[in-house]
Amino acid sequence: MLLGMATWFSASAVLPQLSQRFALSSATSAWLTLGVQVGFIIGALLLAATSMADRFGPRQLMSAGAALAGAANLLLLIVESAPGAIAVRLLTGACLAGVYPPATKAIATWFRASRATAIAVIIGALTLGSASPHLVAAAGGLDWRTVIVATSVLSAVGAATALWLASDGPFHFPVSPFRPAEAARAFTARPVLLASLGYCGHMWELYAMWSWFAMFFGSVLLNAGATDAGSFASLVTSAVIGVGALGCWVGGRLAERIGSARTAYISMVISGSCALGIGWLTDGPVWLVVAVGLVWGFWVIPDSAQFSALITQLADQRYVGSILTLQMACGYLVTVPIVWLTPVLQESRGWGWAFTVLALGPAVGAIAIRALIRLQRAADHGAVV
Repeated sequence: MLLGMATWFSASAVLPQLSQRFALSSATSAWLTLGVQVGFIIGALLLAATSMADRFGPRQLMSAGAALAGAANLLLLIVESAPGAIAVRLLTGACLAGVYPPATKAIATWFRASRATAIAVIIGALTLGSASPHLVAAAGGLDWRTVIVATSVLSAVGAATALWLASDGPFHFPVSPFRPAEAARAFTARPVLLASLGYCGHMWELYAMWSWFAMFFGSVLLNAGATDAGSFASLVTSAVIGVGALGCWVGGRLAERIGSARTAYISMVISGSCALGIGWLTDGPVWLVVAVGLVWGFWVIPDSAQFSALITQLADQRYVGSILTLQMACGYLVTVPIVWLTPVLQESRGWGWAFTVLALGPAVGAIAIRALIRLQRAADHGAVV
């Protein structure tokens, strides 16, 4: 997962250099990041519509997706225009749809009792990958060509690892012929819809927070009188995002005690509370902003793994791969408008209101998960009766 998803963040690590090379405006340069997410949505929808996520082995899909993403990423070395660069990022994201959802399904075949923790570790790998570009920025820029080639090589190594070193677990999901009507009914079952709505609320907050925390913290440092805030802002941002990997593991362990739904609910309540408050601290003590940011980063991601774990438990087992893929497509679709809207709100209303809007996502998600918890409680009570 960590190696195969390396190309997702390759352009983010060298965005200033790529913006200069392709003469991108600030608005256009955002599409080097958003392009991957839009491409991922397209690829995920294609996988779900054709049921490839259930008709082929997850490791084989992971290997193919990682290899193709690495090859697509290398096209940045030869394209000469901004539209070409954005098209390459779209293609890379579409290929990565073959890595992330199948990885979640693949790890689930190894675990039943500890599935929530196992999936949390997979999401933790994704979280560390999300933090890595900020570490690169903090350490000083490498030539963009080196970063592009290195991430493509890592993706190729991930493809080889999935195909030749990994193996399938003993708890296979059943395979059946693709029947669109049955797959649609499986996705629209009420427990699955509630879990997916919770996931979309989570994603509304997550990627906007990951995308704009560095800019926010840079503003905090400038307000505090710092003269050279860039490297320190990148270092703190890498810590704020990276601590989520630990949060994923803690969330997984907690889910084994109280269940995935309750863990997701707790995570969204805490992260949403941080979103409500941190934006109003731009003139406050730097140490307080760092402390709240670390709490936010810790709790903003653990629910992601629990939504995936819930799907592997609640969904029709014949269509788990397709439903996971469709859930992630819907979640990433939600990220596109809010990632774009956050800096617009910041410019007009300030960081307080910009981050307050992010809290709407976990608020809606928490309501959906409360409904799911009540539904599960009623089902358990009925089973006892």
